[in-house]
Amino acid sequence: MHRLRSALVALLALVMAVIVAAPAQAASPASYVALGDSYSSGVGAGGSYSGGSCDRSNNAYAALWAAAHPSAAFLSVACSGASTSSVLSSQVPSLSASTTLVSLTVGGNDVGFAADMSTCVLKGTSACVSAVQAAENTATSVLPGRLASLFAAIHSAAPSAKVVVLDYPVFYKLGVWYCIGLSSTSRAKIDQGINLLDGVLRESAAKAGVTFVDVRSAFVGHQICSSSSWLHSVDFFDLSESYHPTSTGQSSGYLRAFSTAVG
Repeated sequence: MHRLRSALVALLALVMAVIVAAPAQAASPASYVALGDSYSSGVGAGGSYSGGSCDRSNNAYAALWAAAHPSAAFLSVACSGASTSSVLSSQVPSLSASTTLVSLTVGGNDVGFAADMSTCVLKGTSACVSAVQAAENTATSVLPGRLASLFAAIHSAAPSAKVVVLDYPVFYKLGVWYCIGLSSTSRAKIDQGINLLDGVLRESAAKAGVTFVDVRSAFVGHQICSSSSWLHSVDFFDLSESYHPTSTGQSSGYLRAFSTAVG
């Protein structure tokens, strides 16, 4: 019995030595694909742009994350002006079974974001309120079904991927008397519309089982009308950049929120 016990102890010690000596298996590098609209492509972030009219900036949060994780394979197909339908038709095909991480901003163009902001800037308070209200109606009645179809397609194309959906920052700091431009009523209505859209994104993400990242808190104190805005106000010399994050908005707002979610 003593010999048997000694033999078992020796065998156990040998097994443990082999386990300790064996090199740990390296984790597979991430394969990251960035989808979405101008908030993901990086319109307004400056730096170097690629992708033609898609305006993909190397200062976009997705590109910054990839630069900080050089071992990860990275592809951005995010494109300015993208809606749920164009993401579905033109961007989702870039996913594969080997994709491990997907990021996405979408929904603003489905509810007519660009046209609504032009209305607010050019046509006054009454037209602005009406336009944003119409966008809210679309967000609640039409967008959930479109998002459900898109999320299902992403899961089908990349079944093993972690999918991270990021929302939109509230544009205006309210109650600031010295803020020029739109009326206080228009600014409040625009913020209301963004909050409603973000709520639809949150609920749709939860139903689809994908990760939702709320960037709004990161931009508090850095909205338009604040002393340190991370968003472009109306720029008549480059209207495409209006209401988009600056390079700081991408790095200190979106990137930090995304990185926290990804871990």
